[in-house]
Amino acid sequence: MDLTRTSENYLKAIYNIIQKKGYARTRDISRELEISPPSVTEMLKKLNDRGLVNYERYGGVTLTKTGERVAKSVKTRYDTIRTLLEIILVSDKTAERDACNIEHEISPETVEQLTKFVKFVETAPMYPKWLEHFKEFCRMGEYVCDSKKRD
Repeated sequence: MDLTRTSENYLKAIYNIIQKKGYARTRDISRELEISPPSVTEMLKKLNDRGLVNYERYGGVTLTKTGERVAKSVKTRYDTIRTLLEIILVSDKTAERDACNIEHEISPETVEQLTKFVKFVETAPMYPKWLEHFKEFCRMGEYVCDSKKRD
């Protein structure tokens, strides 16, 4: 299904709101996306017509099975990219913004490998030593191996 970035962002926002509150309303989506309620209503009608949400005016919004599948996929891409950016010491604000931009352009193959890498780093038995070396590199601007530190 070919969706726009905006459609994907709406589905992800609806999914996140439902996960937090158990339901989503137009005003919740409006606040989450910082978009006017009339604009949200217009998009919800389009998503409803495409079979991605169940929308009733003045009622709640739910995701269809297809809508939920798409929303979970977008959220997984976003979460993976954001976590990777945080691992490499990108600031929270920048990681959030960049992950939101990158999530729409990345291939499924790349997402799969990034997900594996992030999971590997997060579940490594010991904090990976190379991460400490990377932090030091970022601080110093050069790689200092253990033998150089001893001199």
